[in-house]
Amino acid sequence: MGRSLSDSSGAFSECNSDCSGEFSPTSTGGAAHHRLLISCAADYSDDVVRDLISDLESPSVPIESQRHAAMFLRLLAKHSSENRLKIARAGAVRPLVALLSHADPQLQEHGVTAILNLSICPENKDPIAAAGAIRPLILVLKTGTPAARENAACALLRLSEIEEHKIAIGRSGAIPHLVNLLETGGQRGKKDASTALFLLCSTRENKILAVKDGIVRPLLELMADPGSGMVDKAAYVLNSVVAVAEGRTAAVEEGGIPVLVEMVEVGTQRQKEIAMLTLLEICKESVAYRTMVSREGAIPPLVALSQSGATRAKQKVEELIELLRQPRAAEGGEGRRRRG
Repeated sequence: MGRSLSDSSGAFSECNSDCSGEFSPTSTGGAAHHRLLISCAADYSDDVVRDLISDLESPSVPIESQRHAAMFLRLLAKHSSENRLKIARAGAVRPLVALLSHADPQLQEHGVTAILNLSICPENKDPIAAAGAIRPLILVLKTGTPAARENAACALLRLSEIEEHKIAIGRSGAIPHLVNLLETGGQRGKKDASTALFLLCSTRENKILAVKDGIVRPLLELMADPGSGMVDKAAYVLNSVVAVAEGRTAAVEEGGIPVLVEMVEVGTQRQKEIAMLTLLEICKESVAYRTMVSREGAIPPLVALSQSGATRAKQKVEELIELLRQPRAAEGGEGRRRRG
């Protein structure tokens, strides 16, 4: 195994840009208009961008023209990394952020998706956050159309790749809405919510917030359902959460031990290893939890894992097996003392 034992890069794929169905033939001028926009996207002047931004900012521009402007900026930002920089430098970020609070659902969706597309560029993440995007993105995550909610989650995911934004996103109230999307969203929504939560939960404060906001139960439900396509992602998020005492308690109280033991027994190699690491974290400081894990039948599949895994995995498995055998030894010693 070339990577570290708990490496999560294989579990989380990149969040895509603009995955909300593109522009339907019935919207804003139909299929012919859509083809025209695509043909123009490759070659345009800075004056075009400034005119589009002006349309967004002017209160006298009809809403249909504003939709067109937001849609065109969204499309331009999707198809070129150079465009993402040019659009942001031309001053589009603040008027696009303003669209996140717009009452028109279509305009809001164009705005959030344009922000998502711009946020793919690393240089744009700080300006987007500085323009006050975090709270309105959370509002869209809470109340937007299904496509807008997914794209808001993905935009927050992108912003949370910057360390200083993680705490701001957590304190602004994103986590309960990401947990809700994890529970109720479509496949892409669940994927982006889990990735955003994984990034956010790299900080202790956000781990504790996530536990309070009920993250553990939906994670365990996804882990217990191979058909969800979310087993690996959910397992890595849970592993992050159990690093705090609140997470370990919640994992046990929500029935996580049987789920984790079963994963060690029948999961893929990666699933077995991340489940083992999570059990190790749960067991380190609690004799009671060790006893529960032992009684669930964890030792035989752990022994099997110790014989099949790479060196780093074997070391961790052996550490966990030793912990699980300690309560038994203590109980045996106590029994002998009582008989004596």
